[in-house]
Amino acid sequence: MKLLERIRLYGNREIYYYNAGKEREIENFALQLYSMIGEELETGKWRGVLFLCIGTDRSTGDSLGPLIGYKLKGRRMRNAKVIGTLEKPVHAMNLEEYLNLVKIKYPDYLTVAVDASVGNTEHIGYVTLGKGPLKPGLGVSKELMEVGDLFITGIVGSCGSHDPIMLQSIRLSVVMRLADCISESIYFVEKLWDKAAPV
Repeated sequence: MKLLERIRLYGNREIYYYNAGKEREIENFALQLYSMIGEELETGKWRGVLFLCIGTDRSTGDSLGPLIGYKLKGRRMRNAKVIGTLEKPVHAMNLEEYLNLVKIKYPDYLTVAVDASVGNTEHIGYVTLGKGPLKPGLGVSKELMEVGDLFITGIVGSCGSHDPIMLQSIRLSVVMRLADCISESIYFVEKLWDKAAPV
């Protein structure tokens, strides 16, 4: 995919698209994420990085966030905090509670919101990356609070239907491929941080 095809403008926001099924996309995605986080950290506003993984394990299509959180926790990341796992998911019913926790416990952390999303049929299986907050639940007509300073989404289904039931019929293979791509990319970023750290 050419760079111009990879970047789409929505309003004044650049959104990067990566095909989770393609070779080298993990590396390409990781390098862009590393660059975006680095730019934010250079401002001096942030003391650390937090990945807030949103979704529920009760719906296949919406389990992307908790799966990524589970995989990242299993890696025992040293350079970033992770909230939202299969055991302790962050979802529509407790999102406000977790956002309050983040404000209290990690007030000066750059928050990267991670969630499943819906999009055009040709983009199913793609990962998106962008600056600014994420609006969870938009694809299934839920009004939830905006979350994050950067966002990562995995496109699990088509936006032709805004029915929450649609998320329950998403193939697990699509979700797992996206979860592997995103979690491996984030772990790749951690390895870059390790290399860049002063000895």
